[in-house]
Amino acid sequence: MSNENERQARDRGLAFSAKSQLLSSEDVSRALVRMAHEIIERNHDVSTLSLIGLQTGGEPFLTRIAAILEEVTKVRPLVGLLDVSFYRDDLSLNPVPRVSNTLIDHDLTNRTVVLVDDVLFTGRTIRAALNALTDWGRPRSVQLAVMVDRGHRELPIRADFVGKNLPTSLDEAIVATLDGVWIGTEGAP
Repeated sequence: MSNENERQARDRGLAFSAKSQLLSSEDVSRALVRMAHEIIERNHDVSTLSLIGLQTGGEPFLTRIAAILEEVTKVRPLVGLLDVSFYRDDLSLNPVPRVSNTLIDHDLTNRTVVLVDDVLFTGRTIRAALNALTDWGRPRSVQLAVMVDRGHRELPIRADFVGKNLPTSLDEAIVATLDGVWIGTEGAP
């Protein structure tokens, strides 16, 4: 795992110890191309899409999927970044969340929003994202694209577009970046 990936894990409040690499950067790239094509197949008109990446893990995947969509369709979808820190239901457990900027410069009303994130786990971050989206309009529909679905859902949330399903145990952790996907353990820094 690269120093950049370790830094990203630390920035998200984790001390990640990689056990093994599950996907290479080429595997991730192929999965993102497939996901972009699935988004096109399902939505036909890319000009009606708003791709919204979740801070911070979804940002690199958002950027790459948007570039692939533009390359294939010759239409650049609208993009944005969403911070869900203050919409989380675990603020009492983690009272000082790491805050990033929400950068959405367009109204989401009547648009199809594709939320983009790195790893889908319990579903609580996505629930927070759905709540946060309402501050930016009322989308026609919301779809979910994740690089990794690791299972263990606590809420009835499912991804529409998945790079790779990787069932894990609860004591394992996944770090997904454009450089690859690793499984390991995490603890307090």
